[in-house]
Amino acid sequence: MSAVKQLGYLVFEVSDLAAWQDFGTKILGLQVVDEQGDAGFSLRMDSYPQRFFIEHGPADDLAAIGWEVEGAAELEQIAERLRGVGHAVVQGTAEQAARRNVEALIQFSDPAGNPVEVFHGPKLPDEAFVSEVVEGGFVADEQGFGHVVVVSKDDAAHEAFYAKIFGLKLSDYIRCEYFGHKIDVTFMHANARHHSLAFGGGQLKRIHHFMVQAKTMDEVGKCYDRFLFSGGMVHQTLGRHPNDRMFSFYGYTPSGFHFEFGAGAIEIEDGWQSTTYGKVSEWGHHPPQLLTKAYRRAKEARDKKG
Repeated sequence: MSAVKQLGYLVFEVSDLAAWQDFGTKILGLQVVDEQGDAGFSLRMDSYPQRFFIEHGPADDLAAIGWEVEGAAELEQIAERLRGVGHAVVQGTAEQAARRNVEALIQFSDPAGNPVEVFHGPKLPDEAFVSEVVEGGFVADEQGFGHVVVVSKDDAAHEAFYAKIFGLKLSDYIRCEYFGHKIDVTFMHANARHHSLAFGGGQLKRIHHFMVQAKTMDEVGKCYDRFLFSGGMVHQTLGRHPNDRMFSFYGYTPSGFHFEFGAGAIEIEDGWQSTTYGKVSEWGHHPPQLLTKAYRRAKEARDKKG
Protein backbone atom coordinates (compact mmCIF):
# COMPACT_ATOMS: atom_id res chain seq x y z
CA MET A 1 0.00 0.00 0.00
CA SER A 2 1.26 3.46 -0.86
CA ALA A 3 2.27 5.76 1.99
CA VAL A 4 0.42 8.55 0.20
CA LYS A 5 -3.29 8.34 -0.54
CA GLN A 6 -3.49 10.40 -3.68
CA LEU A 7 -2.23 13.29 -5.77
CA GLY A 8 -4.05 16.11 -4.05
CA TYR A 9 -3.34 19.33 -5.93
CA LEU A 10 -1.02 21.32 -8.17
CA VAL A 11 0.15 24.89 -7.70
CA PHE A 12 0.87 26.93 -10.83
CA GLU A 13 2.59 30.30 -11.02
CA VAL A 14 1.03 32.05 -14.01
CA SER A 15 1.43 35.44 -15.66
CA ASP A 16 -2.14 35.79 -16.99
CA LEU A 17 -4.79 35.16 -14.34
CA ALA A 18 -7.71 36.14 -16.57
CA ALA A 19 -6.69 33.71 -19.30
CA TRP A 20 -6.35 30.91 -16.76
CA GLN A 21 -9.76 31.66 -15.29
CA ASP A 22 -11.36 31.42 -18.74
CA PHE A 23 -9.39 28.29 -19.57
CA GLY A 24 -10.16 26.58 -16.28
CA THR A 25 -13.89 27.25 -16.35
CA LYS A 26 -14.89 27.47 -20.02
CA ILE A 27 -12.57 24.79 -21.43
CA LEU A 28 -11.85 22.33 -18.60
CA GLY A 29 -15.16 22.84 -16.81
CA LEU A 30 -13.71 23.56 -13.37
CA GLN A 31 -15.14 25.93 -10.75
CA VAL A 32 -13.41 29.09 -9.50
CA VAL A 33 -13.17 29.27 -5.71
CA ASP A 34 -11.27 31.29 -3.12
CA GLU A 35 -10.51 34.30 -5.31
CA GLN A 36 -7.57 36.32 -3.96
CA GLY A 37 -7.77 39.37 -6.20
CA ASP A 38 -4.52 40.05 -8.04
CA ALA A 39 -2.81 37.23 -6.10
CA GLY A 40 -4.77 34.45 -7.80
CA PHE A 41 -7.57 31.95 -7.27
CA SER A 42 -8.24 28.22 -6.98
CA LEU A 43 -10.06 25.71 -9.18
CA ARG A 44 -12.34 22.98 -7.86
CA MET A 45 -13.41 19.77 -9.65
CA ASP A 46 -14.83 17.35 -7.05
CA SER A 47 -15.59 16.98 -3.33
CA TYR A 48 -12.23 18.48 -2.35
CA PRO A 49 -11.97 22.22 -1.62
CA GLN A 50 -9.74 22.74 -4.65
CA ARG A 51 -7.38 20.84 -6.94
CA PHE A 52 -5.46 23.68 -8.57
CA PHE A 53 -3.99 26.80 -7.00
CA ILE A 54 -3.45 29.50 -9.63
CA GLU A 55 -0.97 32.05 -8.25
CA HIS A 56 0.19 35.19 -10.02
CA GLY A 57 3.84 35.41 -11.05
CA PRO A 58 6.21 35.37 -14.03
CA ALA A 59 7.30 31.71 -14.06
CA ASP A 60 4.39 30.17 -16.03
CA ASP A 61 5.33 26.82 -14.56
CA LEU A 62 4.64 24.32 -11.83
CA ALA A 63 5.14 25.83 -8.36
CA ALA A 64 4.29 22.79 -6.20
CA ILE A 65 2.85 19.27 -6.26
CA GLY A 66 0.62 18.37 -3.30
CA TRP A 67 0.24 14.77 -2.06
CA GLU A 68 -2.23 13.64 0.61
CA VAL A 69 -1.49 11.23 3.47
CA GLU A 70 -3.95 9.77 5.97
CA GLY A 71 -3.03 11.75 9.08
CA ALA A 72 -0.44 13.47 11.26
CA ALA A 73 1.45 10.23 12.01
CA GLU A 74 1.81 9.43 8.31
CA LEU A 75 2.97 12.97 7.62
CA GLU A 76 5.70 12.64 10.23
CA GLN A 77 6.74 9.27 8.79
CA ILE A 78 7.24 10.88 5.38
CA ALA A 79 9.28 13.67 7.00
CA GLU A 80 11.47 11.12 8.81
CA ARG A 81 12.10 9.18 5.60
CA LEU A 82 13.11 12.38 3.83
CA ARG A 83 15.52 13.37 6.59
CA GLY A 84 16.90 9.84 6.53
CA VAL A 85 18.02 10.26 2.91
CA GLY A 86 19.40 13.74 3.48
CA HIS A 87 16.50 15.83 2.20
CA ALA A 88 15.74 19.11 3.95
CA VAL A 89 12.14 19.26 5.18
CA VAL A 90 10.30 22.51 5.92
CA GLN A 91 7.27 22.46 8.20
CA GLY A 92 4.48 24.49 6.66
CA THR A 93 3.14 27.36 8.71
CA ALA A 94 -0.41 27.63 10.00
CA GLU A 95 -1.02 30.34 7.41
CA GLN A 96 0.21 28.11 4.58
CA ALA A 97 -1.96 25.23 5.78
CA ALA A 98 -4.97 27.54 5.92
CA ARG A 99 -4.26 28.73 2.37
CA ARG A 100 -4.20 25.12 1.19
CA ASN A 101 -7.34 24.26 3.21
CA VAL A 102 -5.55 21.44 5.07
CA GLU A 103 -4.67 20.63 8.69
CA ALA A 104 -0.90 20.57 8.19
CA LEU A 105 1.76 20.20 5.50
CA ILE A 106 5.48 19.80 4.91
CA GLN A 107 7.54 21.06 1.97
CA PHE A 108 10.66 19.76 0.21
CA SER A 109 12.16 19.32 -3.27
CA ASP A 110 12.42 16.00 -5.11
CA PRO A 111 15.67 14.84 -6.80
CA ALA A 112 14.92 16.91 -9.92
CA GLY A 113 14.25 20.04 -7.88
CA ASN A 114 10.47 19.92 -8.28
CA PRO A 115 8.77 21.58 -5.26
CA VAL A 116 6.64 19.07 -3.34
CA GLU A 117 4.14 19.44 -0.50
CA VAL A 118 2.66 16.62 1.59
CA PHE A 119 -0.47 17.29 3.62
CA HIS A 120 -3.19 15.71 5.70
CA GLY A 121 -6.69 16.75 6.70
CA PRO A 122 -8.25 18.46 3.67
CA LYS A 123 -11.17 20.63 4.77
CA LEU A 124 -13.97 19.32 2.59
CA PRO A 125 -16.77 21.80 1.80
CA ASP A 126 -20.45 21.03 2.29
CA GLU A 127 -21.40 22.34 -1.14
CA ALA A 128 -21.37 19.85 -4.00
CA PHE A 129 -19.23 20.55 -7.04
CA VAL A 130 -21.17 21.29 -10.22
CA SER A 131 -19.51 21.90 -13.58
CA GLU A 132 -21.14 24.32 -16.00
CA VAL A 133 -19.87 22.44 -19.06
CA VAL A 134 -18.81 18.88 -18.04
CA GLU A 135 -21.92 16.82 -17.43
CA GLY A 136 -21.44 14.30 -14.64
CA GLY A 137 -18.17 15.78 -13.44
CA PHE A 138 -14.80 14.06 -13.25
CA VAL A 139 -13.13 10.84 -12.16
CA ALA A 140 -11.35 12.23 -9.10
CA ASP A 141 -12.15 12.19 -5.34
CA GLU A 142 -10.38 9.14 -3.80
CA GLN A 143 -8.22 8.69 -6.93
CA GLY A 144 -6.87 12.23 -6.74
CA PHE A 145 -7.46 14.92 -9.33
CA GLY A 146 -5.67 13.13 -12.19
CA HIS A 147 -1.98 12.91 -13.01
CA VAL A 148 1.06 15.09 -13.58
CA VAL A 149 4.13 14.52 -15.77
CA VAL A 150 7.26 16.31 -14.58
CA VAL A 151 10.91 16.66 -15.47
CA SER A 152 13.46 14.15 -14.17
CA LYS A 153 17.25 14.46 -14.29
CA ASP A 154 17.81 10.77 -13.48
CA ASP A 155 14.80 8.51 -14.09
CA ALA A 156 16.13 5.57 -12.08
CA ALA A 157 16.92 7.77 -9.08
CA HIS A 158 13.55 9.49 -9.39
CA GLU A 159 11.71 6.16 -9.44
CA ALA A 160 13.68 4.86 -6.45
CA PHE A 161 13.01 8.07 -4.49
CA TYR A 162 9.24 8.02 -4.97
CA ALA A 163 9.09 4.29 -4.26
CA LYS A 164 11.05 4.62 -1.01
CA ILE A 165 9.61 7.87 0.33
CA PHE A 166 6.00 7.69 -0.89
CA GLY A 167 5.59 3.98 -1.53
CA LEU A 168 4.52 4.59 -5.13
CA LYS A 169 4.42 1.48 -7.31
CA LEU A 170 5.62 1.12 -10.88
CA SER A 171 2.83 1.02 -13.45
CA ASP A 172 4.90 0.75 -16.63
CA TYR A 173 7.32 2.45 -19.01
CA ILE A 174 6.95 3.90 -22.50
CA ARG A 175 10.18 3.89 -24.50
CA CYS A 176 10.11 4.70 -28.19
CA GLU A 177 10.75 7.21 -30.95
CA TYR A 178 7.95 9.68 -31.65
CA PHE A 179 8.22 11.95 -34.70
CA GLY A 180 11.97 12.21 -34.27
CA HIS A 181 11.93 12.56 -30.48
CA LYS A 182 13.15 9.96 -27.99
CA ILE A 183 10.42 9.09 -25.48
CA ASP A 184 11.41 7.50 -22.16
CA VAL A 185 8.73 7.95 -19.51
CA THR A 186 8.17 6.17 -16.18
CA PHE A 187 4.63 5.83 -14.79
CA MET A 188 3.85 5.27 -11.08
CA HIS A 189 0.63 4.81 -9.09
CA ALA A 190 -0.59 5.46 -5.55
CA ASN A 191 -4.11 4.03 -5.82
CA ALA A 192 -6.46 2.63 -8.45
CA ARG A 193 -5.59 5.37 -10.94
CA HIS A 194 -3.19 3.93 -13.52
CA HIS A 195 -0.66 6.65 -12.78
CA SER A 196 -0.66 9.73 -10.61
CA LEU A 197 2.94 10.61 -11.42
CA ALA A 198 5.03 10.21 -14.55
CA PHE A 199 8.43 11.63 -15.38
CA GLY A 200 11.17 11.83 -17.96
CA GLY A 201 13.92 14.14 -19.17
CA GLY A 202 14.14 16.61 -22.01
CA GLN A 203 11.49 19.08 -20.83
CA LEU A 204 11.82 22.85 -20.94
CA LYS A 205 9.70 23.45 -17.84
CA ARG A 206 9.23 21.52 -14.60
CA ILE A 207 5.93 20.22 -15.92
CA HIS A 208 5.14 18.59 -19.25
CA HIS A 209 1.40 18.22 -18.65
CA PHE A 210 -1.36 17.52 -16.18
CA MET A 211 -4.43 15.40 -16.89
CA VAL A 212 -8.06 15.58 -15.80
CA GLN A 213 -10.42 12.70 -16.54
CA ALA A 214 -14.09 13.08 -17.48
CA LYS A 215 -16.54 10.21 -17.16
CA THR A 216 -17.43 9.75 -20.83
CA MET A 217 -15.75 9.92 -24.22
CA ASP A 218 -18.40 12.39 -25.34
CA GLU A 219 -17.13 14.88 -22.76
CA VAL A 220 -13.65 14.58 -24.28
CA GLY A 221 -15.07 15.37 -27.71
CA LYS A 222 -17.03 18.32 -26.34
CA CYS A 223 -13.93 19.70 -24.63
CA TYR A 224 -11.98 19.24 -27.87
CA ASP A 225 -14.60 21.32 -29.67
CA ARG A 226 -14.64 23.99 -26.97
CA PHE A 227 -10.87 24.26 -27.13
CA LEU A 228 -10.73 24.43 -30.94
CA PHE A 229 -13.47 27.04 -31.22
CA SER A 230 -11.87 29.13 -28.48
CA GLY A 231 -8.73 29.43 -30.60
CA GLY A 232 -6.73 27.06 -28.40
CA MET A 233 -3.59 25.42 -29.76
CA VAL A 234 -3.77 21.61 -29.92
CA HIS A 235 -0.55 19.78 -29.06
CA GLN A 236 -1.73 16.25 -29.89
CA THR A 237 -4.97 15.23 -31.56
CA LEU A 238 -7.50 12.75 -30.19
CA GLY A 239 -6.04 9.30 -29.56
CA ARG A 240 -5.78 6.38 -27.14
CA HIS A 241 -2.73 5.44 -25.08
CA PRO A 242 -1.60 1.79 -24.93
CA ASN A 243 -0.76 1.67 -21.21
CA ASP A 244 -3.66 3.33 -19.35
CA ARG A 245 -6.05 3.07 -22.34
CA MET A 246 -6.94 6.74 -21.93
CA PHE A 247 -8.87 8.35 -24.79
CA SER A 248 -7.70 11.94 -24.82
CA PHE A 249 -6.21 14.97 -26.51
CA TYR A 250 -3.51 17.44 -25.49
CA GLY A 251 -3.47 21.20 -25.74
CA TYR A 252 -1.46 24.19 -24.57
CA THR A 253 -2.44 25.98 -21.37
CA PRO A 254 -2.21 29.79 -21.24
CA SER A 255 1.21 29.31 -19.60
CA GLY A 256 2.64 27.28 -22.48
CA PHE A 257 2.85 23.85 -20.87
CA HIS A 258 0.36 21.15 -21.81
CA PHE A 259 -2.86 19.70 -20.47
CA GLU A 260 -4.52 16.38 -21.26
CA PHE A 261 -8.29 15.90 -21.15
CA GLY A 262 -9.34 12.27 -21.22
CA ALA A 263 -11.79 9.49 -20.37
CA GLY A 264 -11.97 5.71 -20.24
CA ALA A 265 -8.73 4.83 -18.46
CA ILE A 266 -8.26 1.40 -16.91
CA GLU A 267 -7.64 1.07 -13.17
CA ILE A 268 -4.91 -0.72 -11.23
CA GLU A 269 -5.99 -4.05 -9.73
CA ASP A 270 -4.34 -6.56 -7.37
CA GLY A 271 -1.58 -8.50 -9.08
CA TRP A 272 -0.73 -5.70 -11.49
CA GLN A 273 2.23 -6.56 -13.71
CA SER A 274 4.28 -3.69 -15.10
CA THR A 275 5.57 -3.78 -18.65
CA THR A 276 7.35 -1.62 -21.23
CA TYR A 277 5.48 -0.19 -24.22
CA GLY A 278 7.15 0.66 -27.51
CA LYS A 279 4.68 3.31 -28.66
CA VAL A 280 3.00 6.42 -27.28
CA SER A 281 -0.46 5.68 -28.65
CA GLU A 282 -2.51 2.84 -30.07
CA TRP A 283 -3.83 5.37 -32.56
CA GLY A 284 -4.05 9.13 -32.86
CA HIS A 285 -2.30 11.66 -30.61
CA HIS A 286 -0.70 13.12 -33.72
CA PRO A 287 0.83 16.59 -33.92
CA PRO A 288 -1.72 18.80 -35.70
CA GLN A 289 0.88 19.71 -38.32
CA LEU A 290 0.55 16.16 -39.62
CA LEU A 291 -3.12 16.75 -40.39
CA THR A 292 -2.30 20.04 -42.10
CA LYS A 293 0.26 18.34 -44.34
CA ALA A 294 -2.16 15.51 -45.15
CA TYR A 295 -4.89 18.03 -46.01
CA ARG A 296 -2.55 19.97 -48.30
CA ARG A 297 -1.46 16.81 -50.11
CA ALA A 298 -5.06 15.71 -50.58
CA LYS A 299 -6.10 19.16 -51.80
CA GLU A 300 -3.21 19.33 -54.27
CA ALA A 301 -4.09 15.89 -55.63
CA ARG A 302 -7.75 16.87 -55.96
CA ASP A 303 -6.88 20.17 -57.67
CA LYS A 304 -4.71 18.35 -60.21
CA LYS A 305 -7.66 16.16 -61.13
CA GLY A 306 -9.70 19.30 -61.79
